[in-house]
Amino acid sequence: MTTNQSQNSGRSILLAGASGVFGGHLTKALTGAGHQVTGLGRGPGNGIRADLMDRDGLLRAVEGHHFDTVVHAATALRKAPVRHRDMYATNALRIEGTAHLVEAARATGARRFITESMVFGYGYGDFGTRSLTEDDPFGPRGATPELEKHIEGMRTKEQLTFEAPDMEGIALRFGLFYGPGGTDAILPMLRKRQLPAPDDHGRVLPWIELTDAARAVAAAVERVPARRTTSPTAHRWDSGPMSCVRHGSSGCRSRSRCRCGRSGRWGTRTR
Repeated sequence: MTTNQSQNSGRSILLAGASGVFGGHLTKALTGAGHQVTGLGRGPGNGIRADLMDRDGLLRAVEGHHFDTVVHAATALRKAPVRHRDMYATNALRIEGTAHLVEAARATGARRFITESMVFGYGYGDFGTRSLTEDDPFGPRGATPELEKHIEGMRTKEQLTFEAPDMEGIALRFGLFYGPGGTDAILPMLRKRQLPAPDDHGRVLPWIELTDAARAVAAAVERVPARRTTSPTAHRWDSGPMSCVRHGSSGCRSRSRCRCGRSGRWGTRTR
């Protein structure tokens, strides 16, 4: 997939993860802003077909190409993770895959490298009523070996982004995605009482609507940021963060029919 530029000021962008749900929103936002987007991935719909885990194959695939900016939005997730092992492949993409993509970006002459990061990099814990900002420590050691594997991936992904030679590295620390292609996929399951929702005891998590997240990436492509990290986690019409139970049950026809509070999974726990 390679789109056409509609404006002379548009930039050439290599988008890793273009075939994913978020990648689709990114492509729309970036092309709508006048940029030329080339998808990078293993599938046939990508303009450059390569596996981020295959360093040599990736470098061969980008040889002879030039891009102004590289955006890293690649994951190995096909559905929401509910077990630690569901994240292993994505953790590898965040570490080895990012290192390979940074090397490929340099080979194409890119001057800016933008990475999709996540607020869970602050740690899986209960932060009380205090609001976290970009000034808070990112990537603290996980409380358990399994959690450390996930946090290490997010920590390393940002470190590789900021330390990329000859490129400006930017990390956008998103909240949980919702919107078209995101959480709307689970609503039919909730309505049929097929998906238990975790009991979060009123704790909240930050959310961001997918099209807003995509516009944040477009802004990072076009503007010189005041800082290298930002956490665009609130939808412009949201009054604030909300709990998983509230978010999930809001899609049900009747809250009394939801199986909320019956189970908990590591991915949504805050303590």
